[in-house]
Amino acid sequence: MNSLRTGLFENPYVSPAEATAVVGNPEFMREGYEAQVKSIVMVKNAGSCLPVNNRTRVYVPLRHYPARIGFWGEKYEEKTELPINRELLEKYFVVVGTPEEADMAIVDIDEPLGGWGYTRDDLARGGNGYMPISLQYRPYTASEAREVSLAGGDPKETFTNRSYRGKTVVTENEGDLDLVIDTKRRMGDKPVVVTLNITRPVVPAEFEPFADAVLLCFGVQNKAKLDIIVGNYEPHGLLPFQLPADMATVEAQAEDAPRDMHPYVDTQGHRYDFGFGLDWQGPINDWRTRLYK
Repeated sequence: MNSLRTGLFENPYVSPAEATAVVGNPEFMREGYEAQVKSIVMVKNAGSCLPVNNRTRVYVPLRHYPARIGFWGEKYEEKTELPINRELLEKYFVVVGTPEEADMAIVDIDEPLGGWGYTRDDLARGGNGYMPISLQYRPYTASEAREVSLAGGDPKETFTNRSYRGKTVVTENEGDLDLVIDTKRRMGDKPVVVTLNITRPVVPAEFEPFADAVLLCFGVQNKAKLDIIVGNYEPHGLLPFQLPADMATVEAQAEDAPRDMHPYVDTQGHRYDFGFGLDWQGPINDWRTRLYK
């Protein structure tokens, strides 16, 4: 919208009075927070384990964050800590230190990270530099990728085939998957809620069987996740894309065709297709699903 405002860059100075009225405006902040909550998509709620009482005894396992390099080259230091601030957790739950003491566990994880599609290491080994982008946590070998890429050719490259067929990529946070599996093993029959921070599709087959409830969170505050879990808000979001059954369907899709992957079907029989989401009653069926699906 700013590109339509002629003269914006000739006079880029902010009006302090206008900024004061806009930044931190309580009404704007309330609307922004509600938009965050509404964006959360609940795709699983086995046995209607959510919502829970806000004095439930909750175990949140420590999470290991490996040292890594981000998409833009930013460096992240290795650390192990609670993924959600303890002070915030204690406003909602009785926080306990072991699964044995807990009524429920919350495991907060990120989507599979790394494998950005290109690495100079492969180039140095005599490859073309192009690598798979994995949507799963475990190591992925692109045995079903195209043998010849659809596009290629660059003045700085001596080849036109950018295929990554047969190459293997390892995600940087495979430990997130192990954390879910280990927590479910330790919790036994007690519910495990997975809050997955997501920006793109993932392959749910690795973690879904070990979760009793799954919330997909698109860059929201941790408070928004907890407000859903205790029922201060009802889940409202719908999947903005398909979640694939496996990486084979990812490789087989046509890049210029929408919704042509085989969606994952979970242990409850729900199909993680475009426009799917749950509220407290079950699959959402409203004007949005009728219009867009």
